[in-house]
Amino acid sequence: MEESKDNKPEETKAAEEPKAEKPSRKEEKLQKRLEEAEAAADKWKNEYYRAYADVENLRKSLEEDHRNALKYRAEGFLEGLVPALDAFYGALQAPVSSKEAENYKVGFTYIYRQIVSALEAEGFKEIEPKAGDPFDPLYMHAVDTVESDKPGLVDKVHAKGYQLRDRMIRPVMVTVTVARKEETKAEEPKEDSSKQAHEA
Repeated sequence: MEESKDNKPEETKAAEEPKAEKPSRKEEKLQKRLEEAEAAADKWKNEYYRAYADVENLRKSLEEDHRNALKYRAEGFLEGLVPALDAFYGALQAPVSSKEAENYKVGFTYIYRQIVSALEAEGFKEIEPKAGDPFDPLYMHAVDTVESDKPGLVDKVHAKGYQLRDRMIRPVMVTVTVARKEETKAEEPKEDSSKQAHEA
């Protein structure tokens, strides 16, 4: 009986299988360059993302600065206008002695209210607490104090405060009440014991 041609010994089959060839030096160099290129691509991709994030942050910051510039564009103007508003308001509080002066006062009061109304449209706000209101250091400045049984209250308003949106232009100038000081009797000076012993 003849042996089948397909049933070759294992050693013969192993010998016939192609052996894995080692990469040549050229292939090794190409592989190395490929790895370096991939590493460089990753590096520059990260640099791009970082630069993009920086530009986005700068853009947002500039937009915020622009919004604030528009929002508070009248701040410098109002700081210069505040003394004039104070003088105008003070003049309207002065008593009048004639019917003619009373008529002028009514007209000037109307003009003053128009000016304030126009400023309020730009976010301007007058702050005018009343006597007896709690003292708030956030928007009040104490220019004087007076003793009272009820400390921490506004006793008198000297000048209005002014605010532009959420920024303080000038705090309210007030006199604030403080607790009464307890009267203490002056202690009598004690005589020197050495002097008493000398006199004895």
